[in-house]
Amino acid sequence: MFNKKRWSELGPFQQIAVISLSLVQVGLLIAALWDIRRRADEEINGSKALWIAVSFINFIGPIAYFSFGRKRPA
Repeated sequence: MFNKKRWSELGPFQQIAVISLSLVQVGLLIAALWDIRRRADEEINGSKALWIAVSFINFIGPIAYFSFGRKRPA
């Protein structure tokens, strides 16, 4: 289905795209883990351990945490 390519076979634009998406993914992960760590248990929907585990799911985990994991002020 997909032909795997070596890094050297990718064009410059493709290499930049891969690096950029990787940086975004790592940035989201770090932001989510930092936010989970600094919030009190009462400010998070569910358990911290669950959200930490979910955060490691590529892109979807941190976005899910920021969308559903944090309690909104009343």
